[in-house]
Amino acid sequence: MKKLVLLGALALSVLSLPTFADEKPLKIGIEAAYPPFASKAPDGSIVGFDYDIGNALCEEMKVKCQWVEQEFDGLIPALKVRKIDAILSSMSITEDRKKSVDFTNKYYNTPARLVMKAGTQVSDSLAELKGKNIGVQRGSIHERFAREVLAPLGAEIKPYGSQNEIYLDVSAGRLDGTVADATLLDDGFLKTDAGKGFAFVGPAFTDEKYFGDGIGIAVRKGDALKDKINSAIAAIRANGKYKQIQDKYFAFDIYGK
Repeated sequence: MKKLVLLGALALSVLSLPTFADEKPLKIGIEAAYPPFASKAPDGSIVGFDYDIGNALCEEMKVKCQWVEQEFDGLIPALKVRKIDAILSSMSITEDRKKSVDFTNKYYNTPARLVMKAGTQVSDSLAELKGKNIGVQRGSIHERFAREVLAPLGAEIKPYGSQNEIYLDVSAGRLDGTVADATLLDDGFLKTDAGKGFAFVGPAFTDEKYFGDGIGIAVRKGDALKDKINSAIAAIRANGKYKQIQDKYFAFDIYGK
């Protein structure tokens, strides 16, 4: 009898454990070309703030993360055809994107900035950008901003497939500058050898029309997954896991106001 009781208790304890192997994995789309948010380690694995946050959320929701790499401008199309279940790739919450997808609450918020040669003078009017070649990532909010705000001022807007390609052409002098997320530019370019001699210039860009209400996780329209992820974001904010991940990459509160 004691053996039967022991076996029964053991079976119950096993059933109570998270059974990630039996759960349908959560397929998360990401572009691993945005250090410190997402990039490739020398061994080919994905590393970065976005990646760590995603894994923490999956752990909180007790599901297995399955990361799917995709170029940024292909992420929303991949979500729509169900190649992925969610997009966690530093995607800004904007009214335009809300027409195609639903967003969770934000998981961080930073402004956009312009990087050019150190010492370049750019006033709040941005008039100095006339005739300048400015690189932007294709399909990003920064491309839309550049085309609607900088191009009418005379700037030549050059779209690229990835931000890393832009850095190469900025360093080589084929571009005069680039507009992107300030933290991305700081860690991914200015703090690297390739970024020596370059600096932030001009004002910070925070217009909600272009930069939305922060960075969120995109899911398909009407998907209940949004509420589950929102609960998980709140949970890791409350239990200290979010701060632990944040402090690994940043010396400031990236969540914002």
